[in-house]
Amino acid sequence: MTEIIVNSAICDFVHTIRGSKKGSKIIVDIETPCEKIKKFSHMEIPMMEILDIKNNYVINRAQEAKCCSNCLVPCAVLNLCRLESGFLAKSLAKKAGSISIEFKDV
Repeated sequence: MTEIIVNSAICDFVHTIRGSKKGSKIIVDIETPCEKIKKFSHMEIPMMEILDIKNNYVINRAQEAKCCSNCLVPCAVLNLCRLESGFLAKSLAKKAGSISIEFKDV
């Protein structure tokens, strides 16, 4: 099982994403105060539908929920899926610790 915390400072939400691999799918649950994210807070994601941006299960669900284009949650869900499916090494993620976006000179 993988757990990811997303601190969306711009919208002031904290989301907890948990997921694990079950057969050929990644089961993902999201604890969130955001009404848009709640619309896709439980997913059974086919592993082979996370590889591209186009025809991507998670991106399609985020679009259906009308997520903002700058929402970090879909990206975090994709990272969780890649970790659980073995497409991204857990040791590499653990070493990195976090990913961030810094706004400079705005």
